[in-house]
Amino acid sequence: SGFADYLLPGEETDREAVVRKLIRGGYQETVLVEEPGDYAIRGALIDLFPPLYADPVRIEFFGDTVESIRTFSAQDQRSLKALSEVTVLPATETVLEPFEIDNIMARIRTQGETLEMPGMRIEKIVENVKMERQFPGIGGLISLIYPSLDTLFDYLPAQALPVLVDPATIKKLAIETEETVTRNYLSARSDSHLCVEPEDLYLTWSQAEARFCQSANIALKTVPVTDDRADGTCNFTVEKNELLTHQLKARGEPDVLLQPLVDWIDRARESALAPYLLCSTIKKARRLEELLTPYGMQLRFIDTFPSQGSAENAPTICLGELSSGFVWAREAIAIITEDEVFGHRHRLPRGPRKGARTEWVAFEDLKAGNLVVHIEHGIGRYGGLVKLEVADLANDFLLIEYADTDKLYVPVDRMNCVQKYAGVDSISPRLDKMGGKSWTRVKERVKKSIRKMAGELLKLYAWREIQEGHAFSPHDRYFRDFEDAFEYTETPDQARAVEDVMADMESPVPMDRLVCGDVGYGKTEIALRAAFKAVWDNKQVAFLVPTTVLAEQHFQTFKMRFEPYPIEIESLSRFRSQKQQRSIVRKLEQGQVDIVIGTHRLLQKDIAFKNLGLVIVDEEQRFGVAHKEKLKKLRRTVDVLALTATPIPRTLHMSLMGIRDLSVIATPPEHRYAIKTYICPFDDTVVTEAIGRELQRGGQVFFVHNNIRTIWAMARHLQRLLPSMRIGVAHGRLGDEELEKTMLEFLHHEIDLLLCTTIIESGLDFQSANTILINRADKFGLSQIYQLRGRVGRGDEQAYAYLFIPDESALTRDAQKRLKVLMEHSDLGSGFQIAMSDLEIRGGGTILGPTQSGQIASVGYEMYLQLMERSMSELKGEPVEEEVEPEIIVDRSVFIPETYVTDIDQRLAIYRRLARLNDTSELENVREELRDRFGP
Repeated sequence: SGFADYLLPGEETDREAVVRKLIRGGYQETVLVEEPGDYAIRGALIDLFPPLYADPVRIEFFGDTVESIRTFSAQDQRSLKALSEVTVLPATETVLEPFEIDNIMARIRTQGETLEMPGMRIEKIVENVKMERQFPGIGGLISLIYPSLDTLFDYLPAQALPVLVDPATIKKLAIETEETVTRNYLSARSDSHLCVEPEDLYLTWSQAEARFCQSANIALKTVPVTDDRADGTCNFTVEKNELLTHQLKARGEPDVLLQPLVDWIDRARESALAPYLLCSTIKKARRLEELLTPYGMQLRFIDTFPSQGSAENAPTICLGELSSGFVWAREAIAIITEDEVFGHRHRLPRGPRKGARTEWVAFEDLKAGNLVVHIEHGIGRYGGLVKLEVADLANDFLLIEYADTDKLYVPVDRMNCVQKYAGVDSISPRLDKMGGKSWTRVKERVKKSIRKMAGELLKLYAWREIQEGHAFSPHDRYFRDFEDAFEYTETPDQARAVEDVMADMESPVPMDRLVCGDVGYGKTEIALRAAFKAVWDNKQVAFLVPTTVLAEQHFQTFKMRFEPYPIEIESLSRFRSQKQQRSIVRKLEQGQVDIVIGTHRLLQKDIAFKNLGLVIVDEEQRFGVAHKEKLKKLRRTVDVLALTATPIPRTLHMSLMGIRDLSVIATPPEHRYAIKTYICPFDDTVVTEAIGRELQRGGQVFFVHNNIRTIWAMARHLQRLLPSMRIGVAHGRLGDEELEKTMLEFLHHEIDLLLCTTIIESGLDFQSANTILINRADKFGLSQIYQLRGRVGRGDEQAYAYLFIPDESALTRDAQKRLKVLMEHSDLGSGFQIAMSDLEIRGGGTILGPTQSGQIASVGYEMYLQLMERSMSELKGEPVEEEVEPEIIVDRSVFIPETYVTDIDQRLAIYRRLARLNDTSELENVREELRDRFGP
């Protein structure tokens, strides 16, 4: 590539030229490099995340000499390993070369005039090109940037042999794509948007077909073949394992789960076939051997598939992977794969490393005007980081303004005394008065409230400890078999939560555990395993959910997961007729239903169980007071597992240990891709391309339009853009039944796009919906956008979020501030720590109850958690250490120069980290981290 840079340690290169090239190549400057296409400059260091690299790269310069190259973690920003070279490729296909800028601007003006576009609109695009800036939709103008475009065929060597798999389907999809592209072009042209002819961007199918036919090619088609091979066809007669796969799925008695496989192996050997069992890893091979041992099966192991069958036809486990097995009589082999035995598992590409951020990277942005809490003086307003000279020594101070224009200058080494205020949306606190007694009184009141609440929790916990419940049986091979059928690899947090739940169930004390984790983090799998364990002990399970749509989703998940087992599952909600409901209620009482999933209908008086052993409650905070009282009574007699998607802060989790049984799943699944986020004005071309791309890959789309008055007009507009798209509309003024019907249609893939207000249910898991478009994103808070954006990206696909805003001149000052944060953190990663705090406050309310919300507002969230931690320690009889804040006076200036750490948020975070250090080893760690991240 003409753009590509190959950098080597010890090599001399123009550092400024490297930066200019990154900008031209579509890299975005950020404070922290976290996503592909990011770059940051810190003194002698350039951090960047080139495409095709699993981790970002740090290049350290000495002048214009590359001193070292190393990868680093996107999470904690620490170096990982040294590299001998780095290849810097562009982050976009559209590279704006300086020597071509004038020609590109001329071509854009000519095309705009041809399309009769307004002059101002043309010049806005020209200005972006002149400044060498990337902008949304630039990819659709690539023929104006590169007048001569290459195709895939131009890169194939003359002797290349193209292979067409199912040419008829390829042709059909290609023609459909042509029609979509043409329709998009005509729509953009009629709306006076800059666009180019489709043939300037794409080959037509007839052109592509002609290029294929210029050389020899192989076409793979599904056609009937005969034994007559005169036409040159090769006939491989093999038999699929469909019958065996079906028999394994329809397992009956637990003691003979793998009997169909044993019978298949025996039949293969009787027919002089060598049976091979293919496993992808040694661990799975050992597991299969363990499962077959009780059947008297003796297996041998080999590392790779042999060139010919075994003479004695001994059943063999072999390491390898195939999409499915088969029997090939001519070669005397019979092969079955692990997926056919255990069910298909998702094997996903490894993305960039994920993990928890370090505290000082995740420290919330503190801006002038924000409320802060000083542990001694109370709530004030942050006035910024100021440099003052005291006794001829310059140092950095935090300025805090209090009531009556009082000002407090806090040295940065005392930053641990200052917290950013986070309270409750509906309550605005007053500024405290310096030296007054009100702050002390407020803290005492909050402590008293905490002690009362904690005392009640302790009583309940102690009462439960002396109750006798059912101790479920330990794990057996059937439970492990059920675990093995899970499609994904558990995250460490998920595995710990499973262990917690299983240990609780095997204890004679009734379980009352809350599992917290975002949607898609694996809570449902924990519920499935708990339900399996209960049913295997001849106990019934009730799964209580807040909405009928959620009940239907869980019902489908349970039916699919329990399909191989003789377990009766029913759903009880208003989607069932009165006759069906009466039948289910009768079966529950007679013990003929093992698992029932339903709404609050399960708590009504006519419901009785024959042998209830486990109640699973999803999002308990969404149930009414009367329902919660009934659940409280259930907790005294049966095991209760509660699930919530509201995040719970780690500090609260630790404080409640020994008082409330909590399991927190904080790590996302490994295969989860970061959501690609774009911020741009509403544009029909962008809308059409975004929706069209998602529908083309078989997905679904959310379109958030938070204005009920104009929502139907937007529906008509979207229908005009994409006439064949199926649109559903959902908003708060629809009746419950109509709303549920629409959500169910979307869940069942009967709707392509859900046009809705902000009512998208947080608990629902639409894995096929991976694009969200948010209209007038400037009207939402960061927290709302975080939640809305979190509705996509739950599955294995790359997810996209489009935030549409008007021209900046039309925005309010407040909206411009929010937009600035969004633009600074376009990936919505670190900038969304603010939103996470908001969600965690709600999570605290979920655990502690609504009465504590006012207490949180009085002192701020972080102070509340500190008081909580202290009160809990006192109640548990644990020693509470008094923190000593010594004043250290040194005869020199102590501050971090702006030239060393240019970003003020990062400087504040480092000061905070330094102020909280407890020993010299931690100080050495910080010293090394600063050297690594910012240079010597």
